[in-house]
Amino acid sequence: MAAHRGCGDGFLAVDSGGSGLRIVVGTPGRGTTAPRESRVPVRTGPRGIDPGHLMEQLVPMVRASLPEAGVSGLGTAVVGAAGLATLGDALRDELPAALEREFGVRTVALAADAVTAYTGALGPRSGAVVAAGTGLVAIGTDLKSWRRADGWGHLLGDCGGGAWIGRAGLEAALRAHDGRPGGSTALLARAEESFGPVRELPGRLYPRTDRPAVLASFAPQVAAACAEGDPVAGEILREAARHMAESAAAVCPAEGETHVSLIGGLFRMGAALVVPLEDELERLLPHARRVPAAGGPLEGSVQIATELARGSLTLPLDEAMLYVVSPKRG
Repeated sequence: MAAHRGCGDGFLAVDSGGSGLRIVVGTPGRGTTAPRESRVPVRTGPRGIDPGHLMEQLVPMVRASLPEAGVSGLGTAVVGAAGLATLGDALRDELPAALEREFGVRTVALAADAVTAYTGALGPRSGAVVAAGTGLVAIGTDLKSWRRADGWGHLLGDCGGGAWIGRAGLEAALRAHDGRPGGSTALLARAEESFGPVRELPGRLYPRTDRPAVLASFAPQVAAACAEGDPVAGEILREAARHMAESAAAVCPAEGETHVSLIGGLFRMGAALVVPLEDELERLLPHARRVPAAGGPLEGSVQIATELARGSLTLPLDEAMLYVVSPKRG
């Protein structure tokens, strides 16, 4: 038997990604509960993200949060999910009805994690957001449609992201080992400190299923070498900044008042990356104003849920990026 059935003024906001699941329950104008978290990523299957596995994790966390939020039921739910654009068929087909059955939810929004990241950073404003961690993706909107650039993974893209920087640093180390032009003895020394003899690196790296994370683990060493004056490391970070700015320019509206924000752990590398990125953004997007990110993906889910509950959502709808449905009641 489902819990907390019937109409409610509460909302559910979810952030589902590669590291697990976070949720809050709240009411427009009255704030939210403290986040609850599962560190188990939602499985994917033949039809993409598994709605049954998502609900298995979601239900106990929501039931525990409802009394804390002081609501009798949920009218709105927003689920931000990594991979929604390409792996979201089953979620779109099954999750709205499952949330209606379990919690009486009337309106469900399924959002790509890039959309919730954008909304958390900039809110309902025109502009672009660059999200940089192990990978890299840029998303932008003119509030009429969404545009996305890169995010193609470490083999085909994610140019300028952590794995890209780490791979470029290791390539420079191997060039120094071989005596080829473009090598860096400073990065060679750091690579051997991190991974052992570089001649053994292919055997250590290629069989691993977490190659992007392993490559990205070397990015801070590139920044450290740059800070110590290594010119090869410095050029790697300048090239990463160019890639990031090009992705931002590809999605940022060309006219009107626009904003650009940067989110993600990669920017903790500091001035060695951020200063050249600021220069590149000024060159490619002189009309856009740089603003600090107001929040992250979970805060973006909360904002979308609040606006949906109030009937004031202005972000553009798109089946692959921001899909809103009101389940039919039997």
